[in-house]
Amino acid sequence: MFKNFLVHIFVIIASSGFAQDHNDHHIALKPKDSLCLKECFLSAHWEAHTRTFFMSTINEGALKDDYALASGAGIGVLTKPIYGFQVGVSGFFIYNMISSDIDKLDPITKTQNRYELGLFDVENTTNKNDLDRLEELYLKYNFSKSAISIGKININTPFLNPQDGRMRPTIEEGVWLNINESKKFGLSGGWIWEVSPRSTVHWFKLGDSFGINPSGVNTDGTKSEYHDNVATSGIAIMNVYYKPNKNLKFNFWNGMVDNVMNTAMIEINTNQSLNEKTQIYQGIMFIHQDAINHGGNSEQRKTYINENAQSNVISAQIGIKNQKSNLSLNYTHITGDGRYLMPREWGKEPFYTFLPRERNEGLGNVHAATIKASTKLFNDNFKTGLGYGYYHLPDVKNYRLNKYGLPSYHQINYDAGYNFTNFLKGMELKILLAYKLKQGETYNNSKYIYNKVDMLNCNFILDFKI
Repeated sequence: MFKNFLVHIFVIIASSGFAQDHNDHHIALKPKDSLCLKECFLSAHWEAHTRTFFMSTINEGALKDDYALASGAGIGVLTKPIYGFQVGVSGFFIYNMISSDIDKLDPITKTQNRYELGLFDVENTTNKNDLDRLEELYLKYNFSKSAISIGKININTPFLNPQDGRMRPTIEEGVWLNINESKKFGLSGGWIWEVSPRSTVHWFKLGDSFGINPSGVNTDGTKSEYHDNVATSGIAIMNVYYKPNKNLKFNFWNGMVDNVMNTAMIEINTNQSLNEKTQIYQGIMFIHQDAINHGGNSEQRKTYINENAQSNVISAQIGIKNQKSNLSLNYTHITGDGRYLMPREWGKEPFYTFLPRERNEGLGNVHAATIKASTKLFNDNFKTGLGYGYYHLPDVKNYRLNKYGLPSYHQINYDAGYNFTNFLKGMELKILLAYKLKQGETYNNSKYIYNKVDMLNCNFILDFKI
């Protein structure tokens, strides 16, 4: 099994002393050619990562509460370049150490657990041990300051991104190009045909990934049936940015899901220095989305986005920051033209008002406002933050604009993280507490409350990376 292979590799790492800091999900390394194939592999850069994650959700009254403790480990390797070519591979395995009956439905609402199941495999809710996944497996070619990769890769875009709020991130398969020859101009993009969403252990053709998570309702209130019914060959993503000076940046993204929809996004970011240590920054983004053909299926009850549907989003922020602290005010409006849609299996939304543990995807006619503050202490080893948001949403029975039956709500998040030093260097402890308070009408129906509002979600995460 793959996890047994990983265990053997860990022994090799421990005995050989390979250790290097990397980012969370992708091994980065400056291209430097080696002319010896043997040296290419012997001098490869390794990374190892263990994660232990405890999550608990406390719901209102008699609604079902849950908890789970997951633990796992993984390794990754990126070969030293030879004539510009590199090979990367990584994988991870997970165990359900202990948990409540997260595979059982809430007895009152007859609905499924929403949070703790995501630590494991949402496709097989009783699977506690066989949770291993090959993640990255790609060939990369470096030329000058640019690179092209093909295979199982990790990208971060407004449409597909790691959305790392569980044990493992979302990973994609495709071809991806980064061109960074100029300090002022850059281009990236590619074609993605498969995806392995977080909270799963398998790889799916892009069309089959729609609806792995709960899919909500159609615009007429009937249950969505698009899972396994969306016809698409992949998504083409393009990004162009222009940075005329250090204080201004224009960013354009476009994601075209073949036979389903097109989403275009433009973002402008600016900043001004108040003094040597303090900056004021602003950002604004506009997103426009259109259905393509029948939205994925000619039968509208089985389609992902209705034929001729569209949506528009504007999101803005203003903030002030220095080397220690950051404070921002954020606002998002999804117009009443239609729902903003993007498969939740692919990543989180790019809005400035996003707070972990809830999303505004699947909604229209939204007004959201948040305030976020964070600070660093103890030589920057300790970081803590507080976020508050108010989300005014359409009525839960307005099915055209409310896909998942989510009422208006307040949300308060507290997060903290500590990076250990000395003997425990490489270890990080993180805490996230998310409380959501009901504001909108729920018609005395607990299905609009369970794991949505009037709830507290607690997260304690211990990461160790070498």
